[in-house]
Amino acid sequence: MDQFRPKKKKKKKKKPRPGQGGGKPQGGNSKGGKPKKGRSQGGNAKGGKPQGGRPQGGKGQPKKRGRRKSDIDPSLLVKKAKPVEIKEYVPERKISEMPISKVLKSSLATKGFEVPTEIQDRTLEFLLERKNLLGIAQTGTGKTGAFLIPIIEHILERKQRSYALILVPTRELAIQVRDEFQSMSKGLNLHSACFIGGTNINRDLYECRRESHIVIATPGRLLDLIQRRALKVFRFNTLVLDEFDRMLDMGFVHDVNRIIQAMERREHTLLFSATLDDRQRDLIDEYLGLDYEMVKVATGTSSSENVDQEVIYMKPNEDKFIVLKQMLEDESFDKVLIFEETKHRVKRLCARLNKSGIKSDEIHGNKSQNARQNALKAFKQGKVRVLVATDVAARGIDVDGVSHVINYQLPLTMDSYIHRIGRTGRAGKVGKAFTFVEA
Repeated sequence: MDQFRPKKKKKKKKKPRPGQGGGKPQGGNSKGGKPKKGRSQGGNAKGGKPQGGRPQGGKGQPKKRGRRKSDIDPSLLVKKAKPVEIKEYVPERKISEMPISKVLKSSLATKGFEVPTEIQDRTLEFLLERKNLLGIAQTGTGKTGAFLIPIIEHILERKQRSYALILVPTRELAIQVRDEFQSMSKGLNLHSACFIGGTNINRDLYECRRESHIVIATPGRLLDLIQRRALKVFRFNTLVLDEFDRMLDMGFVHDVNRIIQAMERREHTLLFSATLDDRQRDLIDEYLGLDYEMVKVATGTSSSENVDQEVIYMKPNEDKFIVLKQMLEDESFDKVLIFEETKHRVKRLCARLNKSGIKSDEIHGNKSQNARQNALKAFKQGKVRVLVATDVAARGIDVDGVSHVINYQLPLTMDSYIHRIGRTGRAGKVGKAFTFVEA
């Protein structure tokens, strides 16, 4: 990666001026080498207390929070994309031959669906029989359709509103699921509601007055509506946790548990994700019970085979931003997704990039939903070349043609790393991922 590092200029040594010595003795004054009377170093005239009256590191000093240490071995992030021919899954049946209603087949045909993807084909019968299911498949393999198709079929059969509750970790993913549902059910007179943070709560309260067939939501906003007694979740009998690994992470697990406790009529539970964390096995068993089906069309533990992965080891006192800027000056970096750990760091990095003449936008939790959607739209349309995002956005960004993913900090977990680099190397193309590792 030295090709991205700027060439160092040799510094000329300055000659000392005549009569110039090695400097003042520590604690001395301008006239001699003796310390001033009555003062100890760092003290005041009366005694040895530090100036300001407070000992160093006392109440007046804000406590610095240390960054949580990553559990990733950086050597695992160096990997060449395997130049193997992608074996396309060939189903033994077409959409028109699947055991679903004619109106749904017609709607899917209008959308351009001719054959199911592997995850859709292998899970359909289980879900039509209303069996609890754990589905593991990489992003872009049709996971959303895998649970929406049988849900739509059940709603058409039962003609039941308040049927399915779909929980997702990010606003962007919620909007994608809602749009997919509306596209698949076009003309079927089915209604959906999407409740996410960053939007007008009064509009959501008004939306709750109309009973929808499915509700797609992020946990925080959903709990808000439950606490206001605006949404009666006890009426729903089907629960879907999409990207459940992040949902069950420490930040969401308590919210999910509270929502599940409120679903008194829950009969059917589906968990879908691209990764599988063995540390969450107990929770998975608790949510699905002991008798459930598991369908894996991905290992759930390895990173994408279509991505060249490299690590950039920073040297002591080396300016990481200069190295990043040097990388982005390469024309091959035409659609770049950069991940930072916190909202403030994302904002700061985006501002520095724009100041350097690199068109960039940002997505993080402090941005309004409209601002996030506009940033994503600008990135998709190529109006900005770089999108800087927090880790949470990795679950909701669905953009074709991302050439590079750059981890400006070493991700905290391998699960986060897999989801991040999964934004590139899609549709048979080879992507590139770089991770900065500080000395």
